[in-house]
Amino acid sequence: MSLKGKLVSEINIKCDGDVFYEVYRQRPHRTSSMSPDNIQNVDVHEGEWGTVGSVNYWNLIHDGKEMVAKDKVEEIDEEKKMMKKRIIEGDILEEYKSFYVTVHVETKGENNSVTWILEYEKKNANVPDPHTLMEFLLNVTKDIENHHIK
Repeated sequence: MSLKGKLVSEINIKCDGDVFYEVYRQRPHRTSSMSPDNIQNVDVHEGEWGTVGSVNYWNLIHDGKEMVAKDKVEEIDEEKKMMKKRIIEGDILEEYKSFYVTVHVETKGENNSVTWILEYEKKNANVPDPHTLMEFLLNVTKDIENHHIK
């Protein structure tokens, strides 16, 4: 049994895909007002919002528990509207040796979609695949969408 895994999930959104990408990349600190049941706070700890090498600190509520996660922006592709982050500290790393989160936003007229990719390595075979974390990201996506279509 491999300890490495990858989950991919795509969700269609009704709001402007460019707006969603801009929020996630350059204004993640505003997600706490758009998804208050999931995200309590986001701070930039190093660098500037939305730049490669910047480090963000997230206070989350996942599965009814308060959690923290510190991520580092590894890669940004503006043409593809794609951003990849590596979790470098926090509760997620209690069960995973490595954890990467990639978001890719596609905009085709009124058809917009967000694809989330989780790449991870479990610390042992008893650690579950991060399906609940994927569900968390999809819920945040829906909250951001709803905030922008009101």
